[in-house]
Amino acid sequence: MTDTGRVLIAADKFKGSLTAVEVAEHVAAGIRAARPEARVAALPVADGGDGTVDAAVAGGFSPVETEVTGPLGPPVLASFALRGEVAVLEMAQASGLRLLPPHTFAPMTATTYGTGELILAALDAGARTVVLGVGGSATTDGGAGMLTALGARFLDPDGDPVAPGGGPLREVATADLSGLDPRLKDTEFVLAGDVDNPLTGPLGAAAVYGPQKGADPVEVEALDAALAHFVRVLGNALGPRAAQCAEAPGAGAAGGIGFGALLALDAVFRPGIEVLLDVLGFASALEGTGLVVTGEGSLDEQTLHGKAPAGVAAAARAAGARTVAVCGRLAIDDAALRGAGIEKAYPLTAVEPDVTACIENAGVLLERVARQLAEEQL
Repeated sequence: MTDTGRVLIAADKFKGSLTAVEVAEHVAAGIRAARPEARVAALPVADGGDGTVDAAVAGGFSPVETEVTGPLGPPVLASFALRGEVAVLEMAQASGLRLLPPHTFAPMTATTYGTGELILAALDAGARTVVLGVGGSATTDGGAGMLTALGARFLDPDGDPVAPGGGPLREVATADLSGLDPRLKDTEFVLAGDVDNPLTGPLGAAAVYGPQKGADPVEVEALDAALAHFVRVLGNALGPRAAQCAEAPGAGAAGGIGFGALLALDAVFRPGIEVLLDVLGFASALEGTGLVVTGEGSLDEQTLHGKAPAGVAAAARAAGARTVAVCGRLAIDDAALRGAGIEKAYPLTAVEPDVTACIENAGVLLERVARQLAEEQL
């Protein structure tokens, strides 16, 4: 039976201002201010990018910290979330753009080696199902760094290991995956992301996402050629499956780490929000709920293509619950919102038109719009 007074807050972060946990706290405070009798529960969500581990921890997982190799080589402190034999990893914690110094990019040399070390740490902790959130990467190395950390060897014509990064992949002459950690065969890997690009070509990792990582047009072309060469070398070692995996949806995720995971780890690619909703037990949390409040910093066209609010709304609609959203800014019309299953959106810019002020005072403003939401919806 649906309880019209029970509210479930299942929102993503407001990037640059509030974490998903903080969003839930402010929305709950605003709702309770307007409707003290409302029964409010929170389940912060994420779609595989920044904040995925935090969402898992908020959902009952335990955080585990470990030191790994950062995207430029120096060590960084990363964490993953663990519950029983399930680990939730966020590659951005080991190989992310946010780990680079300000105004610094390394599109040709940034490595996913630390992500491989993060996987090893999860295996050491007893994980036998690994959810790998892919988003926010600084890398375009096809997952070569990750696989090297897991025991693979990529050698140049002289038999020496190739240097880290996507650029040096053009030097790979032989690939040897026989040394991969044997535990990988007994581990289920799920790639959680919202990117379904192939590895190479005009829609590939380098062409579409390389510029975001600092690659100029010459470097984009070089990276795409290096990734294509990497696929050919792996094809020589493993057969036609390499080319098939390179074309598969998700192969181009996070600079091609999707390709490495699909090929060598037998990973399954799924939309990040769907994976996280399953892992966090969204269906159970939703039972009896009349209204779901979702959201993210910007509700726009990207929201409609696999982002957290659209995934939450779809799951809520399937369970017979209504969905509304909060956001920093709203950049789609009412028809598009309704098409995504969201009845109405409450943007901060409706009460504070200055975007900078919205970012600086997001918490206070979010409580104001949540009060309005409660008055209208409950």
